[in-house]
Amino acid sequence: MTATTQVEAQKPASFDAVIVGAGVAGMYQLYRLRKEGFKVKVYEAGDNVGGTWYWNRYPGARVDSQAYIYQYWFSQELYNEWNWSERFPAQPETERYLNFVADRCDLRKDIEFGTRIESARYDEATQRWTITTSTGETVDARFFITCCGMLSAPLTSTFPGQETFKGQVFHTARWPKEPIDFAGKRVGIVGTGATGIQVIQTIASQVGHLKVFLRTPQYIIPMHNPKYSDADRAEYKARFNELRERVQHTFAGFDYDFEQKPYAELSPAERRQVLQGLWDDGSLALWLSSFQEMFFDPQVNEEISEFVREKMRERLNNPELEAKLIPTSYGFGTHRVPLETNYLEAYLRPNVEIVDVKEAPIECVTPEGVKTADGKLHELDILILATGFDAGTGALTRIDIRGRGGRSLKDDWSRDISTAMGLQVHGYPNMFTTAAPLAPSAALCNMTTCLQQQVDWITDCILYMRRRGLSVIEPTQQFEAQWVAHHDAIANATLVTKTDSWYMGSNVKGKPRRLLSYIGGVGHYRQQCDEVAAKEYEGFELA
Repeated sequence: MTATTQVEAQKPASFDAVIVGAGVAGMYQLYRLRKEGFKVKVYEAGDNVGGTWYWNRYPGARVDSQAYIYQYWFSQELYNEWNWSERFPAQPETERYLNFVADRCDLRKDIEFGTRIESARYDEATQRWTITTSTGETVDARFFITCCGMLSAPLTSTFPGQETFKGQVFHTARWPKEPIDFAGKRVGIVGTGATGIQVIQTIASQVGHLKVFLRTPQYIIPMHNPKYSDADRAEYKARFNELRERVQHTFAGFDYDFEQKPYAELSPAERRQVLQGLWDDGSLALWLSSFQEMFFDPQVNEEISEFVREKMRERLNNPELEAKLIPTSYGFGTHRVPLETNYLEAYLRPNVEIVDVKEAPIECVTPEGVKTADGKLHELDILILATGFDAGTGALTRIDIRGRGGRSLKDDWSRDISTAMGLQVHGYPNMFTTAAPLAPSAALCNMTTCLQQQVDWITDCILYMRRRGLSVIEPTQQFEAQWVAHHDAIANATLVTKTDSWYMGSNVKGKPRRLLSYIGGVGHYRQQCDEVAAKEYEGFELA
């Protein structure tokens, strides 16, 4: 080997773009950039594609966007080739779909699996990113694009003493691929958000005894999940162009929207008719297409909340359970609203017990089980943590990301969570983000809609730079501050910011309080993104 080839061998591999994550966004970002001739590399911590649908394989995991809109829109041929079995498919089917797309588009050849990004540092002299991986590799890229997902940094070390537990501990977002035998076991589950609900309703009939450590009860909507026939599939496939256009302009990226008459213009009977119809639909439509006033007007919110409480009381018909399982301290729609199937009925089983951890919080985990503040030891064989995520920010702050002057994204966001439209961050040139804070994709969206929109915007921006021979893009501090102010003005007018939830970062101690997701609507957000691009990326410095 000559001296020249030795030097070349030591040089890090160089790419136009490095993408973090091979989920819905990362796969599409790879597809778009590679199609335009860019040299791209994806790093994925898992050993296969799928993102959320690779990691979250817990019992009962199921998508709650209708299958026919939880898809990619870049190819009608691809859309027509895949046949969903039901309206809200379970995790294995959604994972198979994403593998099907990866195979059809030959994506795997540019993805390195089983590899995490440890650090990413911007070099102001070269105007490029130096990226190091968990395998010790160092690579160099013009663009650093994060497609890590909004819910991909699980809160796993939640309670003191967890490591001493003699039984099995599972976090729902890191569930093993091998089946777990629940038969005859004493099982405890912590967390009753959307994930906890899916687990509880699924395993209640399988376990010996189930203790649900319940702190915050949830409003729910019963899922209506019919199997699809060939005729059903033909019907939605015929609407490809209509649906593709429709989801881009609604409030939450679904094919339904707030199109009712104003609440005040309807009689009580007419309001009831609307709510009942949406309840019967068995989707998220009651939350995301009933009455917008629900998010702003406390009286309207209370009336809709009471409608849902009434439905829950009918199913429980048990005053003691009603007091524990029906929310009264916050309003419907100000938290994430889960779809469920016989969740409430699980508590009517003799082998299911509620442990009220609002009255007696969990103190620690012992070798035998969970100890609560009232001195009780709840002996368990299996402990399931449905304890959620460091949403929106956690996936990025767990990487050592350094921008101009060595500034740290973790440090910056520990003081104040700030982005420019959830697409870039001032101080971090050429870093693009999807599913980051202050965009609808951080929480309030049918994810395939919002992630594809962000990937398209990022790709179009990079193409614009290539056409003009530009190397660097970064939002100005002023533009970012304007976006944050706009975001906050809309958010603070809603009831959502008055409620503690992961939407507000309230589940992570010390996290700055700000609504993580843009609540101005998917259609309105898209319009603003398009306007910025049409004005040649006004608010961004290009060089």
